[in-house]
Amino acid sequence: MRMMLDACVLYPTVMREVLVGCARAGLFEPRWSPRILEEWARAADKLGPEGEVIARGEIAALRASFPTAEVTVPDSKLAQFWLPDPDDIHVLAAAVVGSCDGIVTANAKDFPGNLLAEENLFRADPDGFLIRLFDEAPDKVTAVGEAVLAEARRLSGDDWSMRSLLKKARLPRLGKRLMAA
Repeated sequence: MRMMLDACVLYPTVMREVLVGCARAGLFEPRWSPRILEEWARAADKLGPEGEVIARGEIAALRASFPTAEVTVPDSKLAQFWLPDPDDIHVLAAAVVGSCDGIVTANAKDFPGNLLAEENLFRADPDGFLIRLFDEAPDKVTAVGEAVLAEARRLSGDDWSMRSLLKKARLPRLGKRLMAA
């Protein structure tokens, strides 16, 4: 399954690490566009000048890890689509050009299901998408969650629980499921 990852699911670190970890585990093929990655870098700039520098390093590492994931959309292709927010059309166009099955986004209102269905796509919120992956491969998703939790503890020095970390990362259902596993 190929999934376009919107900038809003790449920018929060923990959410991105869980999604990318699941992709590394072979549970789905991630896709993004240069514009999506640029949105992530610019959003990280809000943390201060070092935020964007760190994001660009993470983006370079992600590109190296997934060399076939980047989808370039010709400007002429953008005019073929319509969404409630014109700034999101590039995500839809990239999903179509990248032969994706769906778009993982936290932005439901700007990606109406009926418009995506016209392009044979579906919208998945990150928590629901990860629950679906967990249901298909609980051991792999649990291993990803444990690795992300260990790294969060190492980097922050805090003794996070799985549930509190994933709740903060806007993945509360996954956190609950992983705690029960």
